[in-house]
Amino acid sequence: MALYELTKTAITALNQTTFAAQEIVERFDLQRLLKQHIHVIAPDTLVIAEEFCEWDESKRRVDLLGVDRDANLVVIELKRTEDGGHMELQAVRYAAMVSAMTFTKAVEVYARYLEQTGSTDDAETGLLQFLNWDTADEDVFGRDVRIVLVSAEFSKEITTSVLWLNEHELDIRCVRLRPYALESRVLLDVQQVIPLPEADAYTVQLKKKAEENRKAKHVEFDFSKYELTVDGNAHPHLTKRRLVFEVVKAALAKGFPPEQLASLVPPNKWISVDGEVTAEEFQDKASKLQAKLGGRYNLRRYFCDDGELFHIGGRTYALSNQWSVNTISVVDEVIAKLPSGSVSYVKEPSVT
Repeated sequence: MALYELTKTAITALNQTTFAAQEIVERFDLQRLLKQHIHVIAPDTLVIAEEFCEWDESKRRVDLLGVDRDANLVVIELKRTEDGGHMELQAVRYAAMVSAMTFTKAVEVYARYLEQTGSTDDAETGLLQFLNWDTADEDVFGRDVRIVLVSAEFSKEITTSVLWLNEHELDIRCVRLRPYALESRVLLDVQQVIPLPEADAYTVQLKKKAEENRKAKHVEFDFSKYELTVDGNAHPHLTKRRLVFEVVKAALAKGFPPEQLASLVPPNKWISVDGEVTAEEFQDKASKLQAKLGGRYNLRRYFCDDGELFHIGGRTYALSNQWSVNTISVVDEVIAKLPSGSVSYVKEPSVT
């Protein structure tokens, strides 16, 4: 469809032009302007990085990396070419590479972006405010990665691939930017071509419904309580996380080596710092550590208040407070290495 100028006397078709003809450069013009007005192509998105490339063994860069209001990551790829090249394959690769990003890592990335742009805003505060969160929620952040492809035009190969990928539960949007010349000005026609705006809300509803159905089938919340017995002393009504903590506490009291314990728990479930320090000192030191799975440690997810830390051999240790049905098997592994019968537990009858 053409773009027209409407006056009292005429309807005149505007001349479609190209970014190249208008000497608009992809990165230094188009990308620079769109990151400042991201709502034009990706409403309700906060840009947290430009030319993002923080991964090993790759020099590939995401043009713009953002976060949407639902805490999903948003990979934005820009092309000023007339067919989009192979941008859909490139963007899917990038989405896979950023999919493991945590909230803590996103704050670090955003902080560097703010510094590069000359902003003095606090990254964590800004990201929390954008998400309308009081505190960070690592379980919710980055559950999905959306892709926004932006180009002057899209080839049939791209549109066919995107439609197929979206049918298989990816979230890819194609936004077409068509420049038009009007005297000395350049007008921009912005159209979301996939999915069609009329079908967008319906598509989102279908995806949410499918996700809810999957969760209803596969997720059962476990509010079980346990009774732990340590050397004849009973500790009733323990949640999973408290059961793990008390078993670890009992094991360490019996001389179980911290290094051996660390080998039994998943990565990022057990951290330590030099010195036998207070809770405040521990949180200061631990907040500066690099997490094993990337980013910084979220200390709200650890037992690190006074009375919960373990001081052994000139170091201070903290155990994660995030334990699920699957990871509770650590309890059995620890108990199996202790003197027979000294530590045991039973699941209490459920209360209806």
